[in-house]
Amino acid sequence: MKLHYKKEGFLLENKFIVNVPVATVWTSYDSARELDKDAVTNPSNIEAWLESLTYETRLELCNANLVQTQALYGEEVLVIEEKEGWASVIVLNQPSSKDERGYPGWVPRDQLIESTPNRNLDEGPIAVVTSKKATLEGENHDPLLEVSYQTMLPVLEEGEFVKVQLPAGSGFLKSTDVKIYPSLSEKRKGNGKDIVVDGEQFLNLPYLWGGMSSYGYDCSGFSYNMCKANGYIIPRDAHDQAKAGKSVEVSDIQPGDLLFFAYEEGKGSIHHVGIYYGNGKLLHSPNTGKVIEIIPLEGTIYEKELCAARRYW
Repeated sequence: MKLHYKKEGFLLENKFIVNVPVATVWTSYDSARELDKDAVTNPSNIEAWLESLTYETRLELCNANLVQTQALYGEEVLVIEEKEGWASVIVLNQPSSKDERGYPGWVPRDQLIESTPNRNLDEGPIAVVTSKKATLEGENHDPLLEVSYQTMLPVLEEGEFVKVQLPAGSGFLKSTDVKIYPSLSEKRKGNGKDIVVDGEQFLNLPYLWGGMSSYGYDCSGFSYNMCKANGYIIPRDAHDQAKAGKSVEVSDIQPGDLLFFAYEEGKGSIHHVGIYYGNGKLLHSPNTGKVIEIIPLEGTIYEKELCAARRYW
């Protein structure tokens, strides 16, 4: 079934695929600043962009409402319209109360490529990147891109190097960097401890507002991706995550459950989510200027603000 979108007033149709390692999804077509150039070009350079940001310019991504989320290489988006070289998109596999189809925002049009009709992650084997980052190689095994944890691509051939279908053409990933599943729907379902173990590998990774990759996660991006790594697609944002899944009494929480925190000592609006680590500890991505960490809840502001727990596994 083809989907429709508007290009400068004209009705077009098709889905698109992210064609950069990480596409930042901005709030508006004019949200990106001059200093964000490395994040909005193709080829992009996410590492150079992040290294160039100061605490203040990182904080502005949130405080000035510049960024919504991110999408990984090979992810599918629906384009609604185009304006001044930008595309208004819906990220289809990031559930959100903002739009019933997925997560909305704006992406540079150059970072997208039209999807091919035969590309379906649920009709054949897929390779899922399980290393924090993996080098994607071209046909001659020359390095093409560095892709993030949980990047998913259709498999064309298996071997020491796995041949994968790219948004344009084909390439190779080392078999040691991926796990292969018969299809997306047959991806392994992990348990709570698996969610914790997957999260532990990102300890000390700096927080990034809107972050959805191994270059940086925000709080709900971290919980979303650790659940995704274990076969569970959950809502993208913390307040939506707190309304889905299975409700768990705080007295009955187990490792891998998601814990939610609200202003006014738990009575106000939800502003944070983390993963219960066990033994009274929280595994989470706190806020700008901090890194993913494990902390005891007792005696912290989080203990006072804890308002709900949900289980997705």
